[in-house]
Amino acid sequence: MDQDKKNKVGTKQHSAFSTIEKMHPIRMLLYLSMIGIGVLFLVLVVAFMRTGGFQNEAFELPKFFSVSTILLLFSSYAINKVPRLYRKDKLKKMARYLGITFGLGLLFIAAQFLGWTEMSESGFSFKGKASGTYLYLISALHILHLSGGIIFLSFLFFKTMHVNADGVRSLVFIRDPYRRLQLTLLCTYWHFMDFLWLGLYGVLLFMS
Repeated sequence: MDQDKKNKVGTKQHSAFSTIEKMHPIRMLLYLSMIGIGVLFLVLVVAFMRTGGFQNEAFELPKFFSVSTILLLFSSYAINKVPRLYRKDKLKKMARYLGITFGLGLLFIAAQFLGWTEMSESGFSFKGKASGTYLYLISALHILHLSGGIIFLSFLFFKTMHVNADGVRSLVFIRDPYRRLQLTLLCTYWHFMDFLWLGLYGVLLFMS
């Protein structure tokens, strides 16, 4: 009986390691990067919470932070349609949704900068109180990491637009497993950055 349990545990462990071994190196690198990013923001949030947030100050979370959150949610909805359109060989529509996501990503960054302007006008500067400094830092680092996704998104957008103009290139593009992997990883990273900001926004709301 005990031997059977050991065999089952061993089988599960072997199965988990087999899954990891079969994982594409780029996918593994992305997952490790997301873990690192998650830990970084967790440390920043804990440090921000230790300052007490803005509970003892006349501070209101910038309205443009709320606007940027809505924009990012819409961008996540738009990019979620891309893999399905790729599987259906609808490159024109796929390029359109990639473009929409790209535009919403840029608008998110613009809204964040406008949020900084609101904070500055309210008397909270980067070099001011620790709570304000952490808020600027959290927002800036999220923009920085999202920008990496935007750069790769723009590459896939223009690449899709380019191949869509030629039937042969379109066929090669659609049948290329590496492109499929790229799209999957892009969507995964984008959704991760979306949910990460939602979590950060929730903490900021709670602490303001």
